[in-house]
Amino acid sequence: MRTGIVGAVLLCAGIIAVITGVLPWPATVELIDRVLPILVFVVAITVVAELAAAAGLFTFVAERLTRWARGRTWLLWLLVVALAVLSTVFLSLDTTAVLLTPVVVVMARHVGLSPLPFALTTVWLANTASLLLPVSNLTNLLAQGRIGELLGHPVSPVQFALLTGAPALAAILVTVGAIYLVCRRTLREPYEMTPGTRVKNPVLFGTSAVTVVALIPALVSGIPVWIPAVQAAVLLAVIFFVLDRKTLRPGLVPWPLVLLASGLFLVMAALHELGLGELLDAVAGAGDDPLSLVRLAGAGLLGANAIDNLPAYLALEPVATTPARMVALLIGVNAGPLITPWASLATLLWHQQLSGMGVSISWRRYMLLGLAVAPVTVVVATLVLALTV
Repeated sequence: MRTGIVGAVLLCAGIIAVITGVLPWPATVELIDRVLPILVFVVAITVVAELAAAAGLFTFVAERLTRWARGRTWLLWLLVVALAVLSTVFLSLDTTAVLLTPVVVVMARHVGLSPLPFALTTVWLANTASLLLPVSNLTNLLAQGRIGELLGHPVSPVQFALLTGAPALAAILVTVGAIYLVCRRTLREPYEMTPGTRVKNPVLFGTSAVTVVALIPALVSGIPVWIPAVQAAVLLAVIFFVLDRKTLRPGLVPWPLVLLASGLFLVMAALHELGLGELLDAVAGAGDDPLSLVRLAGAGLLGANAIDNLPAYLALEPVATTPARMVALLIGVNAGPLITPWASLATLLWHQQLSGMGVSISWRRYMLLGLAVAPVTVVVATLVLALTV
C-alpha cells in the first residue's frame, strides 16, 4: 500500500512536470517509447510467476529440494542458492522476492529449521544475482538499450551476459560466502525428512511447468522480452479462467510497482532537465580505469541505499558513457542495495512476505550485515569487471 501511495504521488509530480513544460513533450514521448515495453514485461512476468505459484510449481520444487538434500541442511541451502540464482536471472529479482520467499519459509518450517538463513539467501541473491541478463532487473532492461546506443547496434541478451557475466559471478560468490559465514552454525544442523504435499490440480501444474520452462529460452532468444512474457501470461490466464477462475484477480498485476516505476521515470527525467546531470558528473567522475569504475559503482551503491536503486540508476545513467561504465553502474545499483530496507523494491516485497508469514527480522541487524557485505560485493565485482573489459 505504501509503495502504491508513493508511486501515485511521484506519478502526479511527473505529470505536473510534463504539463508545466519542465519535462518537454518530445522528451516525454521518447521516455514512454523506451519504458512502456519494460513495464509491460514486468506486469506479464509477474502474472506468470503468480499463476505458476498458485498452481503449486514453486512449492513442488521446494519440497523436491528437501528430498534431494536428504537431511543435510548445508546441501539444502546450496540448492536454495541455485534456485534463487536461477529465479532471479531468468524471472527477475522481484519475482524471487515475492514468490521464492514464502516457498523457502514453508520449506524450512516443513522440516523444522529456522527460516532466517534461507530468507536472507533469498533477498541478498535477489539483488546480487540480478546482474546477468536484461530480464533479471528493471535497471538491466534500461541499460540494455543504453549500451546498444553506445555501441551503435542492438545488444542481445547473450551479448549483455558477455559484458556482465564475470562481475555477476563474482557478486554471487561473495554473497554466498558471506551468508555461509553468517549462518554457518544453523547450516550444520541436520533435519528430519517429512512427506510432501500432493499437487491439487495436475492440469494447472503441468501447464504452468511447461510454460515456465518454455519461457526461459524465449527470454534470452533476442526477441523483445515483453512478447514471450505476454504470450505466457495470456496462455496461463486462459487456462486458469477455464479451470480455476477465482485465482484470476486484479491483485495479480503489480499495480504499486507500475505506479512507482512510472512516477520515478517521469520525475528523474524532469530532474535531469533541471540540471541534475551536471551535479552528478562531479560525483561519478569519468574513465574506464579500475578506480573510476569503482567510484561510479560506489556512487550507485550509495544512491541505491539512499533513494532506491531505480532512481539511482536513472540519475547516474547519463554519466555512464561507455559499456564498461554502464556495467559498473549496474553493479552498484543491483548488487549494492543490501543495507537499507528501501534500497530496492525487492527488499520491501521480501519483508512484506516475511511479515505476512510471522517471520520477524531486525532491521538493525539486517543493515549492519549489509554494511559489511554490500561494499565488499560491489568492489570485488567491479574490480573483476576492470580485469575483463
